[in-house]
Amino acid sequence: MGQRQTLPVLPLRGTVMFPGITAPIAAGRPGTLRAIETALKGDRLVFAVAQRDNTEEPTSDILFTTGVIARIGQVQRGLGGVQLLLQGEQRATALHYAEQDGHLTAVIVPAEEMTPLDLKDPAFTALHKEARERAAELGEKRGLPEEVVHQVLDSVEDAGRFSDLVAGYIELTVPEKQGLLETLSVEERLRRVLVHVQRQIGLLEAQEDIKSQVQEELGERQREMFLREQLKAIQKELGDDDSSKEISELREKLSKLELPKEARAEVERELGRLERAGRESMEAQVIRTYLEWIAELPWNTRSDDHLQLARSGEILDEDHYGLKDVKDRVLEFLAVRQLRAQQVAEEVATTGEFPASKLKGDATDASPALGGTDDDHKITDTKEAKSRAMARGPILLFNGPPGVGKTSIAKSIARALGREYVRVALGGARDEADIRGHRRTYVGAMPGRIIQGMKQAGTRNPVFLLDEVDKLGQSYQGDPSSALLEVLDPAQNDSFTDHYLGVPFDLSEVLFIATSNFIQNIPGPLLDRMEVVDFSGYTEREKAEIAKTYLVPRQLEESGLSNRHLTFTDEAVMKVISEYTRESGVRQLERQLGAVTRKVARRVAMGDTATIDDKVITAEEVRELLGRPKVHPEHASEEDEVGISTGMYYTPMGGDIMFVEASIRRGGRTKPTDDEEQVRVGPISLILTGQLGDVMKESARAALTYATNNAEALGIPADRVAGASEAHIHVPAGAMPKDGPRAGIAIATALVSEMSNRKVRRDVSMTGEITLRGRVLPIGGVKEKVLGAHRAGIKVVIIPKANEADLEDVPEEVRKQLTFHPVETLRDVLRIALVHTSTEAAVEELIGV
Repeated sequence: MGQRQTLPVLPLRGTVMFPGITAPIAAGRPGTLRAIETALKGDRLVFAVAQRDNTEEPTSDILFTTGVIARIGQVQRGLGGVQLLLQGEQRATALHYAEQDGHLTAVIVPAEEMTPLDLKDPAFTALHKEARERAAELGEKRGLPEEVVHQVLDSVEDAGRFSDLVAGYIELTVPEKQGLLETLSVEERLRRVLVHVQRQIGLLEAQEDIKSQVQEELGERQREMFLREQLKAIQKELGDDDSSKEISELREKLSKLELPKEARAEVERELGRLERAGRESMEAQVIRTYLEWIAELPWNTRSDDHLQLARSGEILDEDHYGLKDVKDRVLEFLAVRQLRAQQVAEEVATTGEFPASKLKGDATDASPALGGTDDDHKITDTKEAKSRAMARGPILLFNGPPGVGKTSIAKSIARALGREYVRVALGGARDEADIRGHRRTYVGAMPGRIIQGMKQAGTRNPVFLLDEVDKLGQSYQGDPSSALLEVLDPAQNDSFTDHYLGVPFDLSEVLFIATSNFIQNIPGPLLDRMEVVDFSGYTEREKAEIAKTYLVPRQLEESGLSNRHLTFTDEAVMKVISEYTRESGVRQLERQLGAVTRKVARRVAMGDTATIDDKVITAEEVRELLGRPKVHPEHASEEDEVGISTGMYYTPMGGDIMFVEASIRRGGRTKPTDDEEQVRVGPISLILTGQLGDVMKESARAALTYATNNAEALGIPADRVAGASEAHIHVPAGAMPKDGPRAGIAIATALVSEMSNRKVRRDVSMTGEITLRGRVLPIGGVKEKVLGAHRAGIKVVIIPKANEADLEDVPEEVRKQLTFHPVETLRDVLRIALVHTSTEAAVEELIGV
């Protein structure tokens, strides 16, 4: 046994010191610092021994008895303690621990190693060699350079020192390392070290195999996911787990929704994919966006309908002037829904339920619709039953010219019902995806306009306006009007499936309303699903009332002049209407009134307030502010003329008059130009100019045929027919295309007037289709045409006898100012339209039959 000695104790936490190993040690505990100071004052030796646990203040009870006599090398002092290099020299056993001068001391005795009896024994030599080779292999597998590994291992030849060197650097627990330190037999210690080295080599090889297999199976994208999972674990340890928090919040939000079974299954599947995907991956962003759309749709939220018909009538009158027929139809529409909702609510209150199948299908069907997913569903919520009953029935299509109040009437309906209002402009939409959405496989996919509108509404029973359905286009990407068929079919829209959502969404409680300008542009199957409500243009008096009641106050408010008491005279308003606008609605009128108020506002802004307050805008000032008139409408001729008749036409912008001019050429025929069309009718060639359409050209041919074949009965001298070689029909405003049969009697009247040399009354306008037998057939747009003729100063209007009932649509004030003549034949027309003198009694007798 070696000589006893007393040394300061250096307790080690989480590590074990081995002989021959140099290791950096950080010391900061007071007792440890005092022990180091004591050693530095002496021979710099300490007894380095490991603690059994991680106690802050070590005692003799928690220290192992076997340690290492170590020498303190370099020492670096700092604020938190000291850093020192410790060189292990020899094993030692503590016989006794004691406390002295505030630190532990130990009475130790060096421990001698037990070397093999024969160092050249083949078994020991093989063991030593195997341990060296495996240690070198372990070092290389850990990523150390091969040269460094061999340099370190070759520097130690003694088997005992070699085992201590390897034991000091391999990853072992404190008890395992302490066990190696306490093993005094070199051969036994070398064998134990070899076992630990081999075990760690196997662990590294297994990790390499697993890593290789995972990389082969998952590929680059899964490798990224694997790394992100590791990053997620690190973030979780650091308390920075925002992604998990977002997913949890999204899951909680989705769990509160009452989703259909198919939607719930899809949501759960996508949530699982989101949790497995990396936060920043493209797939995760797509899934998150999809789930956010699901969460923000109104699956359960609905407005409570509080329809009162009397109040609805007041709202319509407050928001719109005139439109009596439209308001009556809207109130009928709402009355049916009010009674239906009351009936359903009473049944739910009495029986506790109502079959959903009774609320499916178009109200125009004689029997309930077949099919669907909710036929056997029982509605127990009164609010839901009322909402569905309100939505059931025909879908209204507001058709009429621009600016007559179609869109605002729909907004008033929403206000009367107490529902949210959503407007979707379909003008120019030419892709089916605009309605149904894009499939999620496409980059940048999003839901269609229907689902977007439902999200905007925030309730599942809004008033949904499909604006400009006649402007839907069609392309190779699909027909959006066909996609609307499902949306507007009450028998199908309870399970409307948007391509983006991929799950059914119930639209059965939505009240759809559509608008259009040209009903002929709407496909037949789509039009069949809607009930048309026609909007006609306003009269000038109605426009004046609308301007004074709604438009002028609104423009004064927008121009900042509401406190200036600025007013317009009736003449000023009428001047704006007649000379600066040409429309059926009032949009252009509002723009022109806005132009007047803006010019006045400019004067106020420049300091001219004295002349503005309480100012009255007159017709003369309108001319000064707006400049020269922008519109030059047709007016009745100033005198009766031969060969010129006055017709009437109608466009979406309103009705107006047009002049038809006829000229007969006697003698040789002229060669027509490229802009003329020459047709031979018997001995007379017919030339048509003025951009006439095919139907209008046919009317002109029929009129000429009738006039020539019935010349004697019509009072046309025979020599004027025999000497005629060409008949030229021209309709002025040649830059504007014209078509339709409505000008038939006007063309015939102009021809007869020119051929018989009799004048046409300037205060008479006419409309109607003519046949080869001289019959006058009915036409459309009577109200608009009559209003246009009244605006132009016409006093007498000739219409087909079959259109006499349409005069009921003409405002009474206009009917009182005009004289109407319903006619059945062209002879009736000529008797009224042609000017007759006393010398023409014979002719009048002929055509007055």
